[in-house]
Formats: sequence, C-alpha cells, structure tokens
Amino acid sequence: MTILATDSTTTPLHNTTLEIFDPGDSGFDHPRLVELIADRIAFVPRYRQRILTVPGSVANPVWVDDQRFDLGYHVRRSAIPRPGGMAELLELVARIVSRPLDRSRPLWEVYFVEGLADGRVAVLSKSHQMLVDGVETVDIGQVLLDAQPQPKVMEADEWHARRRPTNPALVVDALKESLTSSATVLATARTAGDAVARGTLGLRRRLTGVAGPLARLGGPLVAPPPVAESPITPATLSQQRRVVGVRTSLAAHRRVREVHGGTVNDVVLATVAGALRTWLMARDQRFGPSRRVRALVPMSVIDDELEATSLGTQIQGHLVDLPIGEPSPVVRLHQVSYSFKAHSETGRAVAANRLAGIAGFAPTTFHALGSRVALSELRSKRFQLTVTNVPGPQFPLYAAGARMLETYPVPPLLPRHALAIGVTSYDGHVHYGVTGDRDAITDLELFGQCLTDALDELVDTTNESRRRAPRGRTAARGRTGEAGTGTDRGTGAGR
Repeated sequence: MTILATDSTTTPLHNTTLEIFDPGDSGFDHPRLVELIADRIAFVPRYRQRILTVPGSVANPVWVDDQRFDLGYHVRRSAIPRPGGMAELLELVARIVSRPLDRSRPLWEVYFVEGLADGRVAVLSKSHQMLVDGVETVDIGQVLLDAQPQPKVMEADEWHARRRPTNPALVVDALKESLTSSATVLATARTAGDAVARGTLGLRRRLTGVAGPLARLGGPLVAPPPVAESPITPATLSQQRRVVGVRTSLAAHRRVREVHGGTVNDVVLATVAGALRTWLMARDQRFGPSRRVRALVPMSVIDDELEATSLGTQIQGHLVDLPIGEPSPVVRLHQVSYSFKAHSETGRAVAANRLAGIAGFAPTTFHALGSRVALSELRSKRFQLTVTNVPGPQFPLYAAGARMLETYPVPPLLPRHALAIGVTSYDGHVHYGVTGDRDAITDLELFGQCLTDALDELVDTTNESRRRAPRGRTAARGRTGEAGTGTDRGTGAGR
C-alpha cells in the first residue's frame, strides 16, 4: 500500500470536502447529522473498518471491522465565533485538515460547524485516500445528499462487527495470497521498502538537517523525479496548511467557452494559469514568455486496460503545461485547449453530463480518486501542481432537508507540492478549493483573489468591443455533455 508508505505528518493523505448549508426550517443540526450518517453508512461499509497490520509485514495491511466503532467519535461538533465569515471558517478547516487521522480507527471524520452568519452551517468531511478507492468504497459525501428536501427513508441497519482475525490466520492468508499472486508480493515488498526508506531518510534529516548521501540512497524508492525548487515546489513541507475557497459563476465560464471555443474545463485551467502568473509576479518572480507550470489533471476515461470503478469510469493522469509566461489570456486559453485536443480525439473521454448524473454527489469520490492517481503518478512523472476538476449537478441538493449552498474540495498536498487545487461545479457556480502549505505559501488569500481576477480577465475578452484573438480550435457549441453541465468534455476529475 504505497499510500500508507507516503502518508506522513507533513503529507497527510486525506481528501476533504467543505459544504455550506442553509438549514431553513429543516432542523438540521449535529444530532440530525449523526442520525443521517447512521442511516446511510451501510452504503459505505468500509467506513466501519480499520486497517490491521499483518505480523512481520509479510503482506499488505488488511481491512477488519472496528470492534469499538463509535459513530460519535467520528461525527464531531465544532463552531466559529458568531457571526462567522468565510475567513474564520476556512481557518478552522485549515487546522482540521492539518491533523493526520488516527490509524487505530476507521480513517474518516465529519465535522458539523456552527456559528456562520445568517444561520448557515457547514459540514466538513475528511476521508483518507486508503478508504476511498471507487471500487469497494465511495466517499461518504456521495451518499448523504438528496435531490429533494424530503430525505429518503432507508431500512434499518443491523450491523455487528465481525470477529478480528487472529495473527496466525492473518499470516496464513497472506502466504496463500503470495503464492497465487506475484503482483501482491512485489507490491508488498515495494511498500515495505518505501517505509524503510522514509524512516531512514527522516532519521538522517533529523540528525543532520540536510538530505545527504543516505537520503539519496533511499530517494529512488520514494522520491518523485527531481523538480526545481520554486514557491510551489519547496524542498520541504510543514505540518500545517492554509485553505482558500473561491466561488465563481458557471455562466461566466460558459460565456468564455462560447466566444473563444474549447470547454469549461479549458476555461478553468486557463483561469488557474492566469492566477499563477499574476500571483508569481506579485511575489517578484521573473520569467519569460515560454515559462510553464506542469500540472497533472486527472481525467475520467473509458479504457478496458485500466481498473474499473463502481462509478463506471477509470481515472487517468493527463499532463498539461500551463502557459504562465503568456501575457494574453485568450492565447493562454487556446494553448490549454490545444493540449487537451488529443485526449478528446481518442474517443475515450467521458461526457460531463454522464458524470454529473451519477447517483449521489459523485464529485467527492472523483476528487478522492484524482488525488490517488496524482500520488501514483508522482513516481514516474515530473509535475509541479495537481488540479482536479469535477462536474456536479446543476440543481440544489439537500442534507436532511437543509439546502447545500456551496461546496469546496480541499485536496491534499503531495510531497514537495506546496499547492493543490480542486474545482467543483454545482448549481450554477464553480467552486475553487485551494490547499497550500502554511509556511511555504503565506499569501494564499492573494492567490484566491488572483483566481477571481484571472476569470474576470477572460470574461472581459468576450465583450464585442474587444478584438478577439484567432480561435485555436473549432468552437464547442452543441457537443456531447452540454445539456448536463454546460461542458462539452466531461472528464470526471478533470472535466
């Protein structure tokens, strides 16, 4: 399990989603949230299991029922000083996502946050990457929301924890699996090697303060291909995070797409490129017109050679060079659009309306899968940033009768990645969630403002009085997917 080998106090690998609700007269509160989760947790049985290490590490850890499972431990109540705004809420979120999950219990937590202005409340769900694989388990956030204010009535769940396997039984099962699967043997050896290398490297750094020859010896096992140090790829990460949420209009993204061609996904990535350009320049970074930031954008595809998920698609990493050196927002958009042209022409891309139509609130699961793909690609591909972009339903959803107003993904940081961006479209808006390392990026709020400015700059180019740059590709009006979310290329974690 490479995920467990990479997980650490400086890179806790859990995906988080922040959702803001208007309770109205629904009575939505902490006890009601506990009741809702108790009602739906049967759909995600792994949320009542924990990881158990096989004696001697002769096999990968296994999932077992948690004998002391306590829903009250996992569903917590919190608050910010009234009347709280987004700044106060996001500071609380940053502190919560900075804390690793307890491996002796099921790897998830949900927080009910009170104190927001105008009587609103927030729900913060936090699940480890190990937990959500899209095959055995989807994210719990996918099963909690309904399309109607009236919650669906579920049958009673008569769950009882199964007995924990004995240590001899675990070893015997591991040996049997090893004899029948060479891939399992290799994966176990690789995971054990990663853990040893990480421990040795950590000890060396604590003793010397630098990564010397011993660190280089362990590097090939666990380290990504080398990238130049920059504001978004520092040598080390701290244990603390900053979080920013930016709410924008889906209509604005569609307007840019309609005038200049491409897709909503292209507009999102061009917005990110423009924000990076402005933000780095504000940090007195100097670069020429050819400067790029390589981003990994997980994409949903249909591919018989990839592992299938319960959501009906597979996730594949796509590298795109964001043209931050290009001063023209329209040219940046065309360059991003061109980089996705080959993917669209493969015929494997998944329509956005298909993804948005998956039962429940699937973006939470797709973001988790996208983060898993980014981590798996870190060994072999050189990139500086991960951007997951997921289309959601364009109608309101409800939790126990409370209407969800906003939803922000909070993606985890990879080793040496001080910035990660998640994007979710929902009910007429596009929500950008940005995670940054607290020490490496002290001005993350400025980056959030740069996202807004970059989108405004693109929208400004759609005015009839402005001269349009030549289109880099055919306009995308009327293609598959437009009826669902206003996009013409749905790509799950990369739309």
